[in-house]
Amino acid sequence: MSQTITKRTDAPKPGVGPLHFANRLGSLKSLIPLLPFFAFIAYFLVFPLTFIFRDAFLSNDGKFTFENFAQCFQGVYGHSFYVSIRLSIISAAIGAVAGALIASAIVKTGTRSRRAVAATASVLANTGGVPLAFMFLAGFGTEGLVTKALKALGWNIYGGSFTLFSASGIILVYSFFQIPLMVLIYSPALENVKPEWREASDSLGGNRLTYFLRITVPLLFPAFLSTALLLFANSFSAYATARAMTSGTLPLMPLLIGNLVDGNVIANQEHLGHAMAVCMVGVSIIVMSIYLLVLKFSKVKR
Repeated sequence: MSQTITKRTDAPKPGVGPLHFANRLGSLKSLIPLLPFFAFIAYFLVFPLTFIFRDAFLSNDGKFTFENFAQCFQGVYGHSFYVSIRLSIISAAIGAVAGALIASAIVKTGTRSRRAVAATASVLANTGGVPLAFMFLAGFGTEGLVTKALKALGWNIYGGSFTLFSASGIILVYSFFQIPLMVLIYSPALENVKPEWREASDSLGGNRLTYFLRITVPLLFPAFLSTALLLFANSFSAYATARAMTSGTLPLMPLLIGNLVDGNVIANQEHLGHAMAVCMVGVSIIVMSIYLLVLKFSKVKR
């Protein structure tokens, strides 16, 4: 006897039906607590960036133009681009190397010492702006306490070309929060290096140089490089500290953008300031993309 098998046409299709709708509704309800966060991001990040990108392509007459971006790389504006990148690279290199050495020394100490240093570093890493500028003026200014103490010891830091209001002075000030930030971010990577790996290297006939080049460097270099990129972005976008230290005399991109947008020094050039801001966003996107690639590559290697 032959039987005919028929398919039910009234069966619910995948992705359709009350159960699927309930699951989707439950997923949407889980996002409700995040609505204040999304609103914050939209108001302080998405909306400003949208208007900045729009105004960067407008002339003073309201017409579409690329002239603003052409001026970004000419004259004093192009020089400010170069100075900002150069200062950020030097500041990131100093902060990365010094912070890595301090973090490696801290990891070898006890737990209480690590907590004390971590708490101190978190405070210093978040210190900036006018308070930080005042601290360095009071300490390293021409009549600062540290300057007078060094003079008493026979070293006049202002005897040469150094000044706290130059690029070298800004690098010194930036190191105050760059080094602690490196210590905070890089310390967990050092703590993941297990002592057993050194013992295994010694048992296989390796020396300190072999352990450093073949084990420590491959493991820690991705974390070191990614943190150095964060330091670069942190220095590249800093505004308040440099503004308070130099009063806008140093040709840095954030300072020039502030002068262009508020119109205190250069009038009717706010669209050029928006174009320079877009260029800064582009540099930040490139740096963060390299950072994400380094993190992804390190995970694949592991």
